[in-house]
Amino acid sequence: SPPSLLSFSPSLPSFLTLSDLRSVFSTGGIAGGIEICITFPTEYVKTQLQLDEKAYPPNYRGIGDCVKQTVQGHGVRGLYRGLSSLLYGSIPKSAVRFGVFEYLSNHARDEAGKLNSTRGLLCGLGAGVMEAVVIVCPMETVKVKFIHDQSSANPKYRGFYHGVREIIRTQGIKGTYQGLTATVLKQGSNQAIRFYVMTSLRNWYKGDNPNKAINPVVTGTFGAVAGAASVFGNTPLDVIKTRMQGLESHKYKSTLDCALKIMRHEGVRAFYKGTVPRLGRVCLDVAIVFIIYEEVVKVLNTVWKTE
Repeated sequence: SPPSLLSFSPSLPSFLTLSDLRSVFSTGGIAGGIEICITFPTEYVKTQLQLDEKAYPPNYRGIGDCVKQTVQGHGVRGLYRGLSSLLYGSIPKSAVRFGVFEYLSNHARDEAGKLNSTRGLLCGLGAGVMEAVVIVCPMETVKVKFIHDQSSANPKYRGFYHGVREIIRTQGIKGTYQGLTATVLKQGSNQAIRFYVMTSLRNWYKGDNPNKAINPVVTGTFGAVAGAASVFGNTPLDVIKTRMQGLESHKYKSTLDCALKIMRHEGVRAFYKGTVPRLGRVCLDVAIVFIIYEEVVKVLNTVWKTE
């Protein structure tokens, strides 16, 4: 049968049209959008904790205090500040991620059509780098600026479109691409780790039977493990990226300068700020997206049979 959409998914028909593929990618994006709406408060708290520098009196004493202050000052809706920027970017991000991974993996499989863990890592790396440059960096920059703006004494962004317009007016397009190097490193390592872990677990589970079915619970469990691995593997890059995209980003000359200043003023522990809330969001994120994506492929295979 032709190569699968993912190295561990049911095989996807080779004659799918561009419209069909767009439908698959959009479904993945919708899944990501649903997941973001559920878990965004953890993303908000993670970002606030990462922006809270030790060089000054800390604004928050921990996760609970951050949530309490936000709700007291802005209501429950305050925990969703910056959500729109991620929602608007979720569909194209998923399209780029899975589209690039599909393209690369199709050229990386062995003669039996199997993708090993190492090649899965490299394909994931390529997908992560591409999504970082095309979608994630501007999306994340806007999100971080919105969240950081809310914690200032006089917030200046009244909404998504007003905020984007003001950022571009005052800083140009470059203002939406702050922290590009850190974002590329973060997203590249994110997807490399996740696809490596997912491919390894799938290959292990299937053993010598490539057609062995995997139920959604197992898929979700593998996805959560892959998400956790990426969190522990690259949270320092996520902290650096957040600082580079915040309203105080002018303090840093480069990604390396940002890392050195964090180390000098705050120590190694600062590179793991926001790990707990990020862990909760990412594990659920990866689990949900992979479950829904695989189920969509299964449905497609009932319509377009492969040999």
